[in-house]
Formats: sequence, C-alpha cells, structure tokens
Amino acid sequence: MDWGTLLATLSGGVIAISGTVLADRLRHRHEGERNSEARRRAVYIEFITAAGVGHARLRQIAQSPEAEADLSAATRAALSDAGIREVRERLFIDATTDIAGAGQAMFERLRALQRVVAEGARQTSPAFHDAYHPYLDAVWAYRVAVREELEGKSFAPAAFGWEEWDGTDRCTICRPEPVAATGA
Repeated sequence: MDWGTLLATLSGGVIAISGTVLADRLRHRHEGERNSEARRRAVYIEFITAAGVGHARLRQIAQSPEAEADLSAATRAALSDAGIREVRERLFIDATTDIAGAGQAMFERLRALQRVVAEGARQTSPAFHDAYHPYLDAVWAYRVAVREELEGKSFAPAAFGWEEWDGTDRCTICRPEPVAATGA
C-alpha cells in the first residue's frame, strides 16, 4: 500500500469537507443576519405605525374633548387600541440600543400628549401644542435613527424645507405672528 496516496486522499477529503462546512456556516450566518435585519425593519415600521394610529386618535379626541363621556378612558383606549405597548415590547427585543432608546423617547412623548388630552386640552390650545411638538420632534428623531441604521443615510429638516423637526416653524398656533410692516 502506498501511504503517500492514502495520506493525500485523506488530506484532500478533510480539506473538501472543511470547505463545505465553512461555506455552509457562512451561508447560514448570512441568512440569519438577513432575517434579523428584516425582522428589525418590520418591527421598526410596525412601531411607528402603531404610534401614528394612537396619535391620530388623540388628535381626533382633542378636536372635541367634550364629545367623550370619559375622556381619560378614551385617551387610554386610543393607545391601547393602536397596540403600541405590544409593539414596543417587540421593539425592545429586536431593536438595537439606539433605536430602542429613540422608540422609548417617542413613546414617552406620546404618553405626555395622551395625558394632556385626557386633561381636556383642545387641539388648538397651548397645552396641547406644548406636548404635541416635542412628540413630533421625537418621531423624527426615531425616523432619522432608523434610517441611519438601516440605510446608513440621514436627513435634516432642511431636506423638507423646514427649520425644525418639531413643526413649530410651520405651526399657525405656535409661531409668532409676523410683524406688520408700517408704511410712511
């Protein structure tokens, strides 16, 4: 028996099997990373969508708070029906630290808006806007953080022709009235 041939055959087999195992592990890792990114992307979108549904309902309630028999219950239901708390839990599990932090800040601002509306603030009141604009700012901070993570790109309010994310520069209630020009 030629030991050289046997050794060469065994060595070739070990190298081939090792290469196949390594390629398979790399493929599985890549698929896992893709699945993880897709899962994160889905929960990021689901979270901001749920927040948007809750926010829209709070704005609706704030248009005529007197129409609600139990204002506090109606505002709690606005967030509960939107499912924001459940999605927030999934966000905490799947999100990166930066996105989870931005999401939590957005949720806290939404809850502050909920409390103001529960106290009877109308959509046109300063109290509503004192809570509303920080919420808008937090929404945009979340969007920017998600975009930076997923796409490696960012944008600023100027991309939309705005001065600030919070919308105060475009708000007819919050922005200062223009000073009338005096003619001589």
